[in-house]
Amino acid sequence: MNNTAALKPVLPILIAAAIMLSLSFGLRQSLGLFMPSLTGDIAVTITDFTFAIAIQNLIWGIFQPLAGMFADRWGFRPVMVAGAISYVIGMSLLASANGVLMVILGAGLCVGVAMACASFAMTLSVTSRLVPASIRSTALGIVSAAGSVGAIMTAPLGQFLESFYDWRVGLIGFAILALLIVPSAWIAGRVDKEAPLELSPDNTDRLSAGAAIGVAFRHVPFVVMAIAYFVCGMQLIFITTHLPSYLLLCGMDPMLGASALGIIAGFNVLGSIFFGWAGGRWPKMVLLGMIYISRSLVIALYFMLPPTPSTTILFAAVMGFLWLGVSPLVAGSVVEMFGLRWQAMIQGFAFFSHQIGSFMGAFGGGWLFDQLGSYNLALQIGVSLGLFAGTAQIIFAFYKPPKKPLPA
Repeated sequence: MNNTAALKPVLPILIAAAIMLSLSFGLRQSLGLFMPSLTGDIAVTITDFTFAIAIQNLIWGIFQPLAGMFADRWGFRPVMVAGAISYVIGMSLLASANGVLMVILGAGLCVGVAMACASFAMTLSVTSRLVPASIRSTALGIVSAAGSVGAIMTAPLGQFLESFYDWRVGLIGFAILALLIVPSAWIAGRVDKEAPLELSPDNTDRLSAGAAIGVAFRHVPFVVMAIAYFVCGMQLIFITTHLPSYLLLCGMDPMLGASALGIIAGFNVLGSIFFGWAGGRWPKMVLLGMIYISRSLVIALYFMLPPTPSTTILFAAVMGFLWLGVSPLVAGSVVEMFGLRWQAMIQGFAFFSHQIGSFMGAFGGGWLFDQLGSYNLALQIGVSLGLFAGTAQIIFAFYKPPKKPLPA
C-alpha cells in the first residue's frame, strides 16, 4: 500500500485535527485586536491585558507536559475535548468581562489550558501517530501551517465584528467559533482507536512516564534542542510584542506594524510546509540551527538600518518564512529520539522552555526599554543568544550519545 492510500482512512481525523489547530491558534493570535476597545471601555489597563496574555503563555507552557502525559496515558480525545471546552469558557468570560479578574481567568487561565490541550503539541502528536514515517515530516509541516491559516481568517472576522458592533460582540463571535473546536477535537480523538500505539521492539516505548522523562533529560541533543527552543520563543514574542512600538518610535505609519504581523502570518504557511518537507530529507536539528542563525542575522540587519515600509515588509516576509517551520522539526526530532509513546509529553517539556523564553522576550524587552529608553540592548542579547543557540544546535546534531540498556 502506498503512502497516499494509507492516508485515506485517517484523512477525516487529520482534517479535524488541522481545523482544531487552526481555530485554537487563530483565535489566540487575534485577541490583541480587542485590547484598545476593551481597555477603553472597562476598568482594565493595557498592562492588565498584557499581563493576562503573559499568564496565558506561562499556563500553556506549564500545562503542556501534563496534557501530553495525560494524552499519552489515557488517550487524546478526553484531553482535547476538555481543552476545547476550556476555550469556550475562556472566550465567554472575556466577552462578559467587567474587570481584571475575568480578563485574567478568561484570556489567561482558560485559554492557556485550552492551548495546552487542543493546539500544536496535540495536533502534531495525532499527526505523528497517523502518518507513515516516510512522509511524517511533510505531513507535520502541512498541519502546522493550519495554525497560520486560522490567524489569517479569524483576525478579519474579529476586526469586522468589533468595527461594526463592539468588542463584546467580536468576542461572542470568537466564543461561537470556539464551539467548533469541540466536535473537531472529538473527531480528531478517533486517533485513539484508528491508530493505536505500536510499541517499538527496542523497549524505548515501554518506559513509564517518569523513566521517559529521565531518559529525555539525560539525552544531550534533546536538552540542547530545548534550550535553543527557549531562545526561539524569546525572539519571536519580542518581534510580535515590540515591533509595532518600535515602528511608532521611528515615526512610521501605525498600520505598518499591523501589516507586518499579517505578512508574518501569511509566510508562516509557506515556511511550515517547506521545513516540514525539508525535515524529511535533511537532518532536522541542522535545519533548526540554520533557522535560528538565519533569524538572528535577519533581525540584526533589519534593526541596524532605519526602517522603511519596503524593508519592514521584506523583514516580515523573511521572518514569517522562518517562523513556524520549527514546529514540525521539533515534533519530528522528538519522535526520532524517543519514539511515539511519550511524544506529546516530552515535546511538552521542550515547549515549556519555549514559553519561558516567550515570557522573557515580552517582559524582558519591555523592562530593558523602560530602563534604557531604547531596544538596543534587548536586540543585542536576542541576536547573540540566537547565533549561539543555532550554532550549538548544529554542533550537537552530530553528537551521538552512548547507548545504554534501558529499564524494562
